[in-house]
Amino acid sequence: MPHPLHTEDHRTHRIGWLRAAVLGANDGIVSTASLVAGVAASNASRAAIWVAGVAGLVAGALSMAAGEYVSVSSQADTERADLERERRELAADGPHEHDELAGIYERRGLDPALARQVAEQMMAHDALGAHARDELGISATGTARPLQAAVASAGAFAVGAALPLAALAVAPEARLVGTVVPASLVFLALLGGLAARTGGAPLLTGVLRVTFWGALAMGVTALVGAFFGTVV
Repeated sequence: MPHPLHTEDHRTHRIGWLRAAVLGANDGIVSTASLVAGVAASNASRAAIWVAGVAGLVAGALSMAAGEYVSVSSQADTERADLERERRELAADGPHEHDELAGIYERRGLDPALARQVAEQMMAHDALGAHARDELGISATGTARPLQAAVASAGAFAVGAALPLAALAVAPEARLVGTVVPASLVFLALLGGLAARTGGAPLLTGVLRVTFWGALAMGVTALVGAFFGTVV
């Protein structure tokens, strides 16, 4: 009796959006909390702190979207150019491309006869797809999607940036920095844990990684704000 088909739940299909979302949310929390801490440490008014925080949210979200779109678009352009070149090579010299693909399979451990057979069957099924995957390293899960990355980054940044601002809204006047910074570190720890769990990484590593660098950024920015608040 044949075994039933077993479907495994892998996480590689999450890499694209997970990277953009985690990076966006992390930057939103860190940059906005640092901005709020730095301006607050300079003895600015609460209104000025709010202006800086909201401006940081809007500018950061738009910057993340633009940067991610341009970066991923460049990757997509390179992928398209490589695929077009491979398509021309397949049309011009199919036997050479067959030998090239068989050589790839040999280097991966197949004996020469089997490697040639596999290459022949793969090319008969989808020659361009086989070369894209095995020669160029381009797969459906890793294909660049500029608009998806831009929207994910901007949205995640805005959500992340809103968290320190929420802490600012409830912080007492005398403890703005002492409220926003610890709350933001808690948000970062939760984000690191969520990202680690979603990506299948060690939980503690994910938490410590984001909280350490976030605390460093906030601390340095607060010191800079305090320094300029006393000399300007």
